[in-house]
Amino acid sequence: MTDTADAPALSIAAVSHRFGSKAALQDVSLTVPRAAFCALLGVNGAGKTTLFSLITRLYDSTSGRIAVAGFDARRTPGKALARLGVVFQSRALDGDLTLRQNLTYHAALHGISARKAAPRIAEVLALVDLAPQMDARVSTLSGGQQRRAEIARALLHRPELLLLDEATAGLDVRARADVLALVRRLIAQEGVSTLWATHIFEEMESADHVVVLHQGRVLADTTAGDLAGTGTLSEGFMALTGERA
Repeated sequence: MTDTADAPALSIAAVSHRFGSKAALQDVSLTVPRAAFCALLGVNGAGKTTLFSLITRLYDSTSGRIAVAGFDARRTPGKALARLGVVFQSRALDGDLTLRQNLTYHAALHGISARKAAPRIAEVLALVDLAPQMDARVSTLSGGQQRRAEIARALLHRPELLLLDEATAGLDVRARADVLALVRRLIAQEGVSTLWATHIFEEMESADHVVVLHQGRVLADTTAGDLAGTGTLSEGFMALTGERA
């Protein structure tokens, strides 16, 4: 399949994965359109990180199909991964280095020349409102600023899809709101699509596209408002899964 404007940012069809005798994912399918936000909702152990590991090729998918911007992740992994930016729970930046030093290093990993890296680093730091902190050591930044710096790193190579795995875990309420607002702004202004994995359901807005992943299966693919019904999103999730959110 070629990379065309009408191909979704992410297409996952009938993907399953096992760890020995344990089924981590079972027949998972979902689609993230272009320039769109999709939340992958589930408690810890639901399979969210396993799914992200398959999309990013940390694990090999042996069933179903995963495509990024129309490129099959197994058949053309280089082209698929080139269109992907990832923010995992664990930090990818060196706390002893400045933001500029960190991003220069990651730009080189993406094959971006030093001449092109400098203006791109300035650009992505401005996008995440961290331009004044360019020469600050990462360890001196707040938790929310460090998360925004991770997003800047993921944007360096102009990806078409951002994967964020529990991006606001461990942050206070204000920092969580700031990071999510930034992601929504990037979608609106930069046209980047986002798959946002979380167990913090109060982050969602009523119109958000949500996919409920529970014990490795997709139980719902709808909007947050429809899942919540007349109650809260957490209540809708508990009614669907029998689990506490």
